[in-house]
Amino acid sequence: MDETAKQHCTGEVGGGSGGKKGGGSSDGDFEPSMGRFTDHIIIDVLEKMDLASLCTAACVSPTFNSAVAYRLPFVSSSDLSGFYLDEENLKHVVRTVPGTKSLTIECLRMRNDSSIINILGEHIEDLSLLKCTHLSYDILRAIGERCPNLRSFLIEFAGCDAPELFKRKLAEMLQKVPLLESLSITIRGTSRDVFDVRPLGQFLPPSLKKLKLQQTDARLFVLWLDAVRKIPLFNLRSLSLVLDLISDDLLITVVHSLPHLVELDLEDRPFTLSSVGDLTNIGLQALKFCECLIALSIVRSKRNCPASFTRVDNKGMFHVSEGCKRLESVKLGGFAKVTEAGYSSILYSCRNLKKFEVLTSPLLSDSVIDNMTGVARSVVELRLSSCSLLTSEALEHLSSFRKLEVLDTSGCERIGDQAPFYISKVTTLTRLNLAKARITDVGLALLGAGDLPIVQLCIRKCEKVTDKGIKSLFHADRKICKTLSVLDVGYIPKITDAAIFTIATAAKALTDLSLRFCNGVTDAAVQMLMDRPNHNSSQLQMLDLCSCRGLSAEAIMLPLPLYAFHRLRWLGIGLTDIVAKRGIFSAICEARPRLVVCGVCCDFGCCDGWQWHNVR
Repeated sequence: MDETAKQHCTGEVGGGSGGKKGGGSSDGDFEPSMGRFTDHIIIDVLEKMDLASLCTAACVSPTFNSAVAYRLPFVSSSDLSGFYLDEENLKHVVRTVPGTKSLTIECLRMRNDSSIINILGEHIEDLSLLKCTHLSYDILRAIGERCPNLRSFLIEFAGCDAPELFKRKLAEMLQKVPLLESLSITIRGTSRDVFDVRPLGQFLPPSLKKLKLQQTDARLFVLWLDAVRKIPLFNLRSLSLVLDLISDDLLITVVHSLPHLVELDLEDRPFTLSSVGDLTNIGLQALKFCECLIALSIVRSKRNCPASFTRVDNKGMFHVSEGCKRLESVKLGGFAKVTEAGYSSILYSCRNLKKFEVLTSPLLSDSVIDNMTGVARSVVELRLSSCSLLTSEALEHLSSFRKLEVLDTSGCERIGDQAPFYISKVTTLTRLNLAKARITDVGLALLGAGDLPIVQLCIRKCEKVTDKGIKSLFHADRKICKTLSVLDVGYIPKITDAAIFTIATAAKALTDLSLRFCNGVTDAAVQMLMDRPNHNSSQLQMLDLCSCRGLSAEAIMLPLPLYAFHRLRWLGIGLTDIVAKRGIFSAICEARPRLVVCGVCCDFGCCDGWQWHNVR
């Protein structure tokens, strides 16, 4: 095992209360008061809860415990994403909900295929397997054999560069799932061109309506699509691809082969800056043939090189606006020659727009939001990321967005303190990303004064923010104190222990906290997060301390108290002295075998790097 793999281990969330009464105790009159409610009312309430909420409710009182025990066999959907279970615990959970038809599993700690095979059955219709670091392509065949009624399937592989084996196993699965309607397969950590899907055409179920593949070769996919469109009843409605290059040939073939597409999602990751064979206005013009299209995403990623769509200009956007007037969701990224005129044409035409997102658009200016007046009352999500010309003035009329719940201006470095004032007028906002903005403590005070019900807040790399700004954000028990669940204050050099004390004390619903690259955070802050079993901080499920250089190797005291981090599921400690001192790192993993401890530099949940390292 290499050094990277060694630094990614697991520990346990659990702990218990050491004999002390916790949330499930009934010292007061809670349990007798439950008698006011009939079993019918209690079960009716429980039917509306997901699996995690049901397990929490079971701990509240004997009455709830009994009601949950009755309810669990009838749970039809089990979403275990975010719970890093091993094989034994997974089997126990699945036995508890034997009738579940929909199952989502985090597979970071699944050692082999049998971990999953043993819980499969004919009752499963919707299966999602996430972060499969140890599963082989053989799992595909087993799923086909054991889940003949499968309708939706999603899997994320850590690839092994064996495309022929993959094709063979996928073909075996597809032959045995005739009802399959949705197929999503992602393979990460491999060389280029993992998917050569051409041989699979003869095995595609005619019921297939949704297909997502990452990553595939554009040229081979065009050849494959030319062949499979001749299959009787083949009628995809949703297509999502990550490719090496989006070209006119690809887009024209897609729209002519799949005229009834409702959703089209294309992302490419070119390896060179060459524009030969690149997407042009002509390719976008072909979208007019997709008359049913309501969701469109075309993005050029800079993962492999700083490329952009240099052969598309405003005219290409005019083609989109004229031919796709039913769009409700638009995402466009990497269009370096498109100005606000091009984007505005889409805003004028698509009157039912609910989601609008533009990424890395160097010519997008403030006036684009002025041109959104026609759709302001319908837009729920607005994301304008890494748009270098965008300033605070762009958000001046944001209050007219009556339904806006999500706002993302991350990477817009000219956004300043006036922006939070405008944002504070949007009373429906629940998710806000201001990463890399030029806001100061004044801006955070203005945002806090708006008293918004924000659930997720990111101010990463807002380098002018200090402890004072954090305190003003949570001042006077505002709504954010009760609603904030996810907070990212990473890469802020002036954040110290004082800010962490404020956050832990004020944010009563906080579950995820990122402090990565906050060098002013010391052992005292971590000890505070560990030492108070009945405090708000005891609810933390994810904690990112990556590269907090102010932490010593003893920041996490040993032996761990029973109550320390008892709800924590993921802990990031990459580039800290805790990792350097192998004995302490190993002791944490042994003390909490259900806790994922990441010793490298992944973000929350290892969502961006799980394919590169193992979990012990």
